[in-house]
Amino acid sequence: MGFTIGGIRDIRSASRRRGRMSDSTTVAEYTGLWGWDVRPGARAVRGAGGVRECSCGAIDCAAPGAHPLAGTQLVPAGSTLDEAAAIWSGTPGAAMLLPAGRAFDVLEVGEAAGRHALVRLERMGLPLGPVAVTPEGHAQFFVAPGAAAELPHLLYRMGWDDADLGLRCLGHGEHVTAPPSDRGGLGPVRWLRPPTLDTAGSPPHARLLLGTLAYVCHRSGA
Repeated sequence: MGFTIGGIRDIRSASRRRGRMSDSTTVAEYTGLWGWDVRPGARAVRGAGGVRECSCGAIDCAAPGAHPLAGTQLVPAGSTLDEAAAIWSGTPGAAMLLPAGRAFDVLEVGEAAGRHALVRLERMGLPLGPVAVTPEGHAQFFVAPGAAAELPHLLYRMGWDDADLGLRCLGHGEHVTAPPSDRGGLGPVRWLRPPTLDTAGSPPHARLLLGTLAYVCHRSGA
């Protein structure tokens, strides 16, 4: 079955009428509608005595349920529903991870500061991309790729380079967990501001948001 935007919208509507979308349909939405790669990720599981273990099987896993699964196939941007389903069937139950660095980087701040900043940014009418919130209490602002490399210089130019802001940027080689997958078995990642056709492919440059994010993070810490 070929991919069309109208087709994936019909699939989403039908799936939501039946209940939660299947994993492969959600993956196809990310690849086909938003133009993002998706990588299968590990899940956290409850072991003996309720201890959280990683589905990768490593006893000493440093990031239980929060890393890509080794040896799995990337679902590339543009994949159709059939293509996504064929790949994802090889990793049933995997978490959906979005690789940063190609279509977007991610500015991550504390959830409370992120929510306050989002309200300020919307009131100011500044361009915004998707924004997610994790169960660990982080808000993730999707921005144009390259932000991770530029962040130290941008903070220096703005005078925030020596401040402890609790702000970091995820870029090439790093991943974010995509809603509605859980983050390390702690609970689901959710959208505060879902992707749209306009924002998914053209997230704003970090410099447009960074001043407000840094200010709110500073006030939150103070």
